[in-house]
Amino acid sequence: MVTTGAVADDPSNTLILELKGGKVTIRLRPDLAPKHVERIKTLAAQGFYNGLKFHRVIPGFMAQTGDPTGTGAGGSKLPDLPAEFTPTAFERGTLGMARTSDPNSANSQFFICFTYATNLNGQYTVFGQVVDGMQFVDQIAPGEPPPKPDTIIKMYLASGAH
Repeated sequence: MVTTGAVADDPSNTLILELKGGKVTIRLRPDLAPKHVERIKTLAAQGFYNGLKFHRVIPGFMAQTGDPTGTGAGGSKLPDLPAEFTPTAFERGTLGMARTSDPNSANSQFFICFTYATNLNGQYTVFGQVVDGMQFVDQIAPGEPPPKPDTIIKMYLASGAH
């Protein structure tokens, strides 16, 4: 994946995800999905994600979170987003927005891929990439739902601003 240094080093597009094992650094991709990145930034700035469970974790595939009900059926009070699909590949550490069968139903739930997931390419919106701390994502408790789900301790922008 080729990106410019400006995108990779921009603190306003760097998300920190604190997990029990340590901090995960995520490079947001407003060049691919500006509406989805704006949504994640808005919700992170509000503290929406703090304490939310990873409610669906499939080893060898992905870990999903972002539902305040912890069931996989909830979302934020904000309206759903229109799809921003791109040909960008889902690979290890790619962040995508979860949705229903309606392509325009992404809201607050997202997932992080453990490995390549070519079946998702062009079907889900890519909005970020883990650039450091993927080993902590690998430690998230598995299950649908996990018997003892891990949570997001805190999620925020590296710049501290929205």
